[in-house]
Amino acid sequence: MTNLTSVQERLREGFGVVTGEGAPRRLSEPTRALAARYLSGEFGQAMRAADFRLDEAAATSLTANMLYAQTVMLIAQNAPLRILPQERLVGAATLIEAAQHRLPASDMGSTSHTTIGFERVLAGGYRALRAQIAARRARGGLDEAGADLLDAMELCLDAAAVWHRRHMDRLAELAADSGGAQREHFAALRDTLAGVPENSPADFRQAVQSLWFMWEFQRLCGNWSGLGRVDAMLGPYLARDLAAGRITLDEAREFIARFWIKGCEWIDGRGRGSGDAQFYQNVILAGVDAHGNEVANDVTWLVLDVVESLHISDFPIAVRVSNRTPERLWRRIAEVQRFGGGIVSLYNEDLVVRALTRAGYPQADARTFTNDGCWEVLIPGKTAFTYCPFDVLQTLQGAMGLAADRPGEDFGDFESLYAAFRARLAGEVGQIIDGTAGAFRSGPPAPLLSLFVDDCIERARGYHDRGARYSVAAVHAGGLPDAANSLYAIDKIVYREHERTLGQMVDILRRDWAGEEALRQSIEKRLVLYGNDNPEADAMVRRVFDDFVAIVAAGRRDDGVAHPAGISTFGREIGWRDGRFATAFGRHKGDILATNMAPTPGTDTSGPTAVVKSYCSMDFEKLTNGTPLELKFLPATLSGQSGLAALVALLKTFVRLGGWYLQVDSVDSQLLRDAQRHPERYPNLVVRISGWSARFATLSKEWQDMIINRTEQAAR
Repeated sequence: MTNLTSVQERLREGFGVVTGEGAPRRLSEPTRALAARYLSGEFGQAMRAADFRLDEAAATSLTANMLYAQTVMLIAQNAPLRILPQERLVGAATLIEAAQHRLPASDMGSTSHTTIGFERVLAGGYRALRAQIAARRARGGLDEAGADLLDAMELCLDAAAVWHRRHMDRLAELAADSGGAQREHFAALRDTLAGVPENSPADFRQAVQSLWFMWEFQRLCGNWSGLGRVDAMLGPYLARDLAAGRITLDEAREFIARFWIKGCEWIDGRGRGSGDAQFYQNVILAGVDAHGNEVANDVTWLVLDVVESLHISDFPIAVRVSNRTPERLWRRIAEVQRFGGGIVSLYNEDLVVRALTRAGYPQADARTFTNDGCWEVLIPGKTAFTYCPFDVLQTLQGAMGLAADRPGEDFGDFESLYAAFRARLAGEVGQIIDGTAGAFRSGPPAPLLSLFVDDCIERARGYHDRGARYSVAAVHAGGLPDAANSLYAIDKIVYREHERTLGQMVDILRRDWAGEEALRQSIEKRLVLYGNDNPEADAMVRRVFDDFVAIVAAGRRDDGVAHPAGISTFGREIGWRDGRFATAFGRHKGDILATNMAPTPGTDTSGPTAVVKSYCSMDFEKLTNGTPLELKFLPATLSGQSGLAALVALLKTFVRLGGWYLQVDSVDSQLLRDAQRHPERYPNLVVRISGWSARFATLSKEWQDMIINRTEQAAR
């Protein structure tokens, strides 16, 4: 069991939680001190709302895209700058509306659930975007809307140049007002920023600064994009600098650490229900590139070093692994995972690539996959993405007639009940797909974001107007394990063992098991449900899974929008409780049930390997948009070399058996309950939520309870 005193001591340093062995101190004291300031909420609490706005009379004469672009220019001209003497990167998103998912100084929304094309723009700079716009204009054939978008895009690039010039001027002022080493520091920052992001970076330092500056200007304007494949972008620059002796690995690690630290600028210490790190800043590491070459490089290792050292959760990391992954990387993933927080997860790369190519993506694009901000896969810089969730458990309970004020239909056999459920499921999926017919035909203007997305310039259409190469509206089922467990229980209790009729079970569930506690407990004790490697229970989950995927595939429309299937809850198991009745497998109305594709909490009693086997019994090649499995481990079981070896073996087993995406957290419920009672002692205790991690103290009680109630597994 974790020693609470040692945990509290580490948290007072401002970083994470140890689960046994302490994290190596690979970073300098100034870097660690700066991290503590950001993690304390100092800069998030200093954010303010924009006190500037376009003249209302002038704004009414502008198109939506030009109104957006003019506002972006106003932001670039007026947003407060923040350059700290200790920083090695410059650029700060200082307006609070951006952290609230809005374009500051306006009434316009912004864009998230995407990863835009930073890799392409980093390589060519803003200069290449200007050239691409000019070439598109030269080819002609633009309608009024297309010409207007290109004008707005150019104005956004001009605004980015204004923001850049303000930073250059401010750095010159700081250097002039300083002396000695501090003056040299500001002058060096200015030299690094001088050529980027307008041009291609000349070295690793410029590449890191350029990536930060591009990404940060998007954030300042309210867009929440993932970063994507950071090691693929930055690794080649570092390799050249190392070979030329221009930088050391220790110096490069400090630069990456400063990137990670600045990503915490929106922390303000206040609770937000689902956590304070949910800004979709996802990072992908390792795997292959578009040509099939392995990506893992020195940046891969340095990022993992930084996460282990600082325990910053604001950039959730997913590592792409396969049977080609070297032992060193497997071990490094496990080493970082056992420090807790669920910050590092993994994709089964080959499976995901096969699923994407099976769905029609070219192999080169499929190999570049990232995610949208949680774990749903997309092609970075080419995809406009949204998803449409619904609750399969409520679909089943509707088919059973639980919500009706009359006796439910007494289906004569299980297959009749299942047919009614499947028909209702098909109807619900059909409504969702029909409802997306107008997807990506309306939405907030987004000329700044659209610059980074193929083929918005070529089509002269924005991200929300079918400009992206791929427009995706995924259909996401939640509560699927709970629905399948319910069907399994009904089949056993009603149709095979004849303990109750279906009508009687419907009445019992409507009454939330009132007067039937003995039956409820009997069912809970004797049914071995999904998550325990029980062939019968897993077969029922697989049947529902297969039917859901087939229904989504059959409902595909030829309207330019893809509708891949995914399985998720993303915390909706909390919000859905009020619309659910008690379940036939013994749960009460109001209980928090399964997260994503994980077993219902408390029903997985046979250990983590059994959970993995149950989950992996699905054919995930058919589930193009994917689904995660969450595992929560008792920290003591991961300690020492034997604990590390056990975790590595489990990760490999997950991939070998055909899992899609795995999230591992290591923190015990005793510590979480103590943190719930005494949040002031644990300001930076990080836990995995769903597709993101968050500081536990910023979760509402019901979200905290959801995390606490997850089954604790022992790795051995």
